[in-house]
Amino acid sequence: MIHRLLPRSLAGRTAVFLTLALMMVQAAGLTIHALDRVDLQRFALSREISARAFGVWRTVLLAPPDRREAMLYDIDLPPGLIADLSDLPAVRPGMPRASASLVRLFRLDLVTAGPARFRPREALVAGGPRPGMLVLAMQLPDGLWLNMRMALPPPRPWHSETFLFAFALMTGAALALILWATRRLTRPVSALARAAERLGRDVNAPPLPENGPLEVATAARAFNTMAERIRRFVGDRTQMLAAIGHDLRTPITRLRLRAEFLEDEEQRRKMLADLDEMEAMVNATLAFARDDSATEPSVPLDLAALCRTVLDEAADARPELAPETTAYEGPERLRVRGRPIALKRALANLVGNALNYGGSARLRLEGPGTGAEAALLRLRVEDDGPGIPEESLETVFQPFRRLETSRNRETGGTGLGLPIARNILRAHGGDVVLRNRPGGGLTALVTLPV
Repeated sequence: MIHRLLPRSLAGRTAVFLTLALMMVQAAGLTIHALDRVDLQRFALSREISARAFGVWRTVLLAPPDRREAMLYDIDLPPGLIADLSDLPAVRPGMPRASASLVRLFRLDLVTAGPARFRPREALVAGGPRPGMLVLAMQLPDGLWLNMRMALPPPRPWHSETFLFAFALMTGAALALILWATRRLTRPVSALARAAERLGRDVNAPPLPENGPLEVATAARAFNTMAERIRRFVGDRTQMLAAIGHDLRTPITRLRLRAEFLEDEEQRRKMLADLDEMEAMVNATLAFARDDSATEPSVPLDLAALCRTVLDEAADARPELAPETTAYEGPERLRVRGRPIALKRALANLVGNALNYGGSARLRLEGPGTGAEAALLRLRVEDDGPGIPEESLETVFQPFRRLETSRNRETGGTGLGLPIARNILRAHGGDVVLRNRPGGGLTALVTLPV
């Protein structure tokens, strides 16, 4: 559940965790501040209550006996202080003892420390009916008792009109700084991901700049070294295969000349056919290894028009086929960016396979979907052939891999059509897979980014 709520990007997740950590630190700091504020509030309130209590005592003590009740009634007492006059003290036997900390907090030791004329005849202190409350009884010279009940009001550490605004302002400012910092720090990671994607499409992609923090520069340097080794490996393989192909052409040519002098017509025809197949395999191997399409520039093109062109050329090359064996279904126009010659070659290979081994080729082009497939378009190449065993749907993409049940030497195939098509489509950021149709036949499903 938590993973679903988290952002998908590294910068987003880093910002979320840093923001949560900052809010926790802020909450802890504000809690410490609130606890300190509670102590200050307790101290200030206790001093105010005790000062007002002694003021009440002096007022009652100095007032005429017949005016004491009225004057006590008119005094504005603070919260936490209740006073009244009575013939009996409010402190009675059996009441709990007064808490020493509260006695010190309210400074009740000053009751007997003042001038003699302000001292009560007797002072009694006891605990109240609830914790945090004191009961003080002081006897006047005429025998009456001034009873006072003192208690601290509940503390209000968060009582501030600007508290929430300040908290939101600090969090917003920190969030903006965190987002800026995380985007700046993770920018090299995004650049590395884009460079890896470019390298997967084009082995000759430009190198990464080797600057920035030490770790980023080290990663960029390692990536560039890896890319250079891949380019060197591909170049060495291409050069080796080109040399092999060049060397093979000479004996093939000599064998072709010698075959022309054979008197047996049947043997001469078979030998020439084998030599043609060998030459076709050499040419296909060189084309597969060289991948000329990698150097072709990527330009905007109309994929729908390209599909119709491939079908028309395939039908023209096979005049014996019925018109209904090739068909296109999809939008009239669909703009994508790609390498036209390479894409045409990949589609031609798929259409050729469908016609050679399935007897028909129907292209169904679909635009971008929704959700996770919003950036992908789909192209289906369907035929009416016997299909392919399920365990061989992936192995046919291996070079020179041919299934004898559906392919034979008479078709002239070399087993490189599907691998070449997949290489080209993957170089465009897409892919191709094979699926057997429920009603019979095979579907080559092509996906390409928009």
